[in-house]
Amino acid sequence: MTSAQVESENVSEEGYERGLGSRQVQMIAIGGAIGVGLFMGAGANIAKAGPSIILMYALAGVVIFFIMRALGELLLYRPVSGSFAEYAREFLGPFFGFVTGWTYWLMWVVTGMAELTAAAIYIHFWFPEIPQWVSALVFLVVLFGVNLISVKIFGEVEFWFSMIKVTAIIGMIVIGLGVLTLGFSDAGDTAAVSNLWSHDGFFPNGIGSSLMTLQGVMFAYLAVELVGVTAGESENPEKTLPKAINTLPWRIIVFYVGALLVILSVVKWTEFSAGESPFVHAFGKIGIPLAAGIVNFVVLTAALSSCNSGMYSTGRMLRDLAANSEAPQAFGKLNARKTPAVGITVSVALMGIGVVLNYVVPEKAFLYVTSVATAAGIWTWMMILVSHIRYRAAVDAGRLRASSFPAPGGALFSWVALLFLIGVTCMIAYDKDARVCLYVAAGWAVALGVGWRVLKSRNPQITERRGDAEFEKVG
Repeated sequence: MTSAQVESENVSEEGYERGLGSRQVQMIAIGGAIGVGLFMGAGANIAKAGPSIILMYALAGVVIFFIMRALGELLLYRPVSGSFAEYAREFLGPFFGFVTGWTYWLMWVVTGMAELTAAAIYIHFWFPEIPQWVSALVFLVVLFGVNLISVKIFGEVEFWFSMIKVTAIIGMIVIGLGVLTLGFSDAGDTAAVSNLWSHDGFFPNGIGSSLMTLQGVMFAYLAVELVGVTAGESENPEKTLPKAINTLPWRIIVFYVGALLVILSVVKWTEFSAGESPFVHAFGKIGIPLAAGIVNFVVLTAALSSCNSGMYSTGRMLRDLAANSEAPQAFGKLNARKTPAVGITVSVALMGIGVVLNYVVPEKAFLYVTSVATAAGIWTWMMILVSHIRYRAAVDAGRLRASSFPAPGGALFSWVALLFLIGVTCMIAYDKDARVCLYVAAGWAVALGVGWRVLKSRNPQITERRGDAEFEKVG
């Protein structure tokens, strides 16, 4: 029996149902790599970087693969639903597990707030007479029910959400290639691969401007780590998780690099602008009937998929925190269908407050929500990498057994990815528009610091659970 299978049996003590099959985990992994950041956010990045945005997405994609291989090695060493928070707790200490768990929870709560409101706006496209809050409330209630029923229902809904996104992008790529090779439609007269360099070059605004888009590009990849949270409920983590992670490069090549290569060949980059979906613009230029409606439906699906994933992950993360005495014990309870109902309910209630707030506050609220999500995502990725570096050191020293899914290069590429994320953080600090992200992060850090001190005063022994003390001797 492999180490991962042993751990898989131990995970059953968490009480979760292993109801996510290979098909569902694969599509959750694919869906996590395709979000609103691609469908809507790419327009602003194209306007800043021109065709070189393709290189930025590819570069960020390589780093994301390093992060996911590091996570994959940890998951097959010990597949638990607490995932990165649990690994931070084991290898860095209880405080880092506490911070990582609550920060990832916050990321999904605020993302859920934004996605619900965005979904309501997309519905307004077809049914302007329906008040925005009504649509948001309906989506909130339906997805809440999906997450309470069972993990199998969640997995099935997420499977079809992801299928829609995947089909849409593949369709866009095929149509774009048809325009390039056959020259049909009005866009066929100007479509050419030379559009990638013939309008002021591949780096029209300079390499510096291109690098500054990395913060927005990284936001587009948020949620790719969600597959790690499914580890505790996957039917066969030894088989499904490596397959889901190893196919990540192909997903990035096809859905990000491939889609942008085709779009920027069909339509020159100077025609794109911030606030507009590049896919809508490209379809409109080609002359596809109902192009705006088609893409609007796909983006609606992406928003609902993100919100659905948020409800799933927040409940699991709160339960992991409760199991480690870092959150109220009520969050640790499972309902009759083996879902963390209390944690999901509290998270959904907060998402509902966000719908109300976004109804009455200025549009700036969306900027702050995005900033919080970005900062929380970068922190989570950093904790994955640092935990992996510590894990590999423990394996090399003979204190821990080796994972059945080792990352290539050992800890080397984790160091490379960590330095890259630090560089992106510096770019965020340099950009006055994105700098609010760090202000929010500082405020959240203070809140967590106060929370940790209160927790220690009520439960002094919590600081005794150091990761080094829990390292399992080999042999």
